[in-house]
Amino acid sequence: MRIVPEELIAGLVTADDALTAVEGAFAAMARGAARNFPVVREALGEGRQYGFKSGLDLGGLLGVKAGGYFPGNAARGVTNHQSTILLFDPESGIPVAMVGANLLTALRTAAAAALSIRLLARPEARVLGIIGAGHQSTFQLRAAARVMQVDRVIAWNRSPDGLARLAAVAAELGLPFDAVELERMVEAEVIVTITSSPKAQLLARHVAPGTHLACMGTDTIGKQEMEPALLARARVFTDEVAQSVTIGEAQHAVALGLLSAQAITPLGAVTIGAAPGRQTTDEITLFDGTGVALQDLAVAGVALQRAQGRGLGQEVAL
Repeated sequence: MRIVPEELIAGLVTADDALTAVEGAFAAMARGAARNFPVVREALGEGRQYGFKSGLDLGGLLGVKAGGYFPGNAARGVTNHQSTILLFDPESGIPVAMVGANLLTALRTAAAAALSIRLLARPEARVLGIIGAGHQSTFQLRAAARVMQVDRVIAWNRSPDGLARLAAVAAELGLPFDAVELERMVEAEVIVTITSSPKAQLLARHVAPGTHLACMGTDTIGKQEMEPALLARARVFTDEVAQSVTIGEAQHAVALGLLSAQAITPLGAVTIGAAPGRQTTDEITLFDGTGVALQDLAVAGVALQRAQGRGLGQEVAL
């Protein structure tokens, strides 16, 4: 088994690699060549969460990501999100790799949002809105700027001081940046939400017709970033319908009877041309990004292949 530690990942997998890998995973899901297994997620108290996401891609990937969110880590000088991916030979079950997954998780989450923007946003969209300013937000900004022409970035965070990190990345990318109140999100043509909120923050009146939303923060029962009425207004897409209606943003609209599982389109189906994406200029499109195991396995597979090719990591006998 090869161990590929976190410290090597930045030199092995790029944002472009992640986008290609995530698109391939979504396409495999849509073709029925890959499937995710049920998610296990537990609350540990004091805001800590821990869980497992696993799946099988018939192309040769079998594995599990174990990890979660530990809010006390910032005080320890380490990332709040901690995770590790284990890959197995799908024929024998023999472990083949253990891969550090903190950066990989950030890259694949941003890549999924970027793919939704590329497939669903209006081609003329130029104003990017971001809600949330945590660690993941900078990855989202960079990824969005790679797939759309951004003329201006507007952002909101519960604590305005936290927006400094987003402002710094916008400046690095040469993009005008404004910190705004939520009411001004109506100016955005693409909105990415990336918070861990337990209560709706983005309301239907904050979103203009024709907007594309990539909702990337809700991945657990009880989390909620937006008003259910907004999902009722939108055409809803997701990475996996089963997760969307149980742990994703759609859970609340479904529970209220405002949205049915049958009305949600897998983004993979759009990727392979089996379902339409945006159909009118004025419709609101919404991607519910719950985060699926196959995204993790896909980017871990890239890391492993590169590490093997370059003789990096450590080979150990079990």
